[in-house]
Order: sequence, then structure tokens, then C-alpha cells
Amino acid sequence: MPSDNSTPVRAADAAEFRLAVVDHALRLFAEQGYEATTVDEIAEAAGISRRTFFRQFRSKEDVVFADHEEQLARAKAYLAAAQGDPWDAVREAVVGIFERFTETRELAARRYRVVRQASALRDREIVTVFRYERLFTDYLRDRLPEVPDLALIQFSAAVTATHNYLLRRMVRGRSEASAADLRAAVRAIAPPGAAPEPGEMVVAVFPREMPARQVADLLADRLESVNRAAESRIWH
Repeated sequence: MPSDNSTPVRAADAAEFRLAVVDHALRLFAEQGYEATTVDEIAEAAGISRRTFFRQFRSKEDVVFADHEEQLARAKAYLAAAQGDPWDAVREAVVGIFERFTETRELAARRYRVVRQASALRDREIVTVFRYERLFTDYLRDRLPEVPDLALIQFSAAVTATHNYLLRRMVRGRSEASAADLRAAVRAIAPPGAAPEPGEMVVAVFPREMPARQVADLLADRLESVNRAAESRIWH
């Protein structure tokens, strides 16, 4: 068992330290399975004590999504300092999140595979996605109090779903989507009352009572199906 030497933790950047522990944990989860891996094994692989682990993470589940906490904090700080159009601020916050995920692409890919194997982690992932949507909605609600709440929720759900769609394709190895690709995609999501930008238009029909997040998820799934079909036509 490693000794509880906290000096390296204090000397290193806290976010980088946490990311390193996440990396060790995801490697073990991928090799041994999430349920079969213990906190002691994660601590040993990361070269830290059990006590240090629990000073940084509340549970084994928390370590899987730890970098999301950093992402959310950075996005919140960016929005708090943003000037100009609030809709564009949300778009750029989403692009910034995507850029940081591309910097740790292998880690994101391992997490994707691990989460697919554990139902408890899939539930946590849904909650995490909602936290991004809520962050964007709360920011827009504060900056644009005159805009109907439903419109804010729909916009936040749409940009989040677009980000997740491109990120999923990247971690599955199906595309090399860039931040520029995401920026173009979210700029095509028009705020309420705005005319869509010139270009290809997609029209969706859905029941009035359908929740905004369900609409966004269905659109993302449909776009993925359409893109798969297009790719199939190209290669066959």
C-alpha cells in the first residue's frame, strides 16, 4: 500500500493529478470490469493511498466522471465572463468543452466503453449531461429574462445534444470531428425568433408535449442514422 505522502499532490496541478487518477481507474475498469475493480487497486495503480483517493473523490463512481467537474467549472467561469450575444456565448462554451475532450481523446474513448458496460454509470452519465444543459439554461435565463423559458431549455438541449453526437462519433472512431465542425453545427441552431443561416435545412415534426431533451436526443439519433447511410453510399 503506498504511503500517504501528499507532497506530490500539493506540488502538481490539482486538475492534472485528478486526471491522472481517472486515467488509471479507467484502464483498470476496462481490463477488469467496473464492478470487479476496487478503490484499493485504483489507489495502488495511481501510486497514492486510499486516504488520498477519498480526499479527491467521494466514490469509485465519481472517479469515472471527475474531469466533467473541471469541464463544468471552466464552462461556468467562461460564461460568467462572457460579453456580447448570450446565444453565441453558450455556443462557444460548448466548443471549448469539446476542444478539451479532444485533448484527452483516449481517456474519453475508454470512459465511453466503460460506461456502456455498467448500467449505474449510464444513469450517472444522463445526470451529468443534464448538468451541462442546466448550466446553459440558467445562464441564458439570467441574461435573457424576456425569452420564454421553454425556448431557453430547447436551445440548451439542442447544443448539448449536438456536442454529444459529435463527441460520440469521435470516441467510437467514426469521425475526426474538429472544434470547427462543432462550431459550424451549433451556429446552425437558431435562437427563438431568428432566421436560420443559409445552407442545408433540416425540418423536424414532433408532438407539442414531447420534452425538449427527448426531441434533442431523437434528432441526434436520426442525424447519426442519416450520416451512417450517407457514409455507406460513399464507400459502396
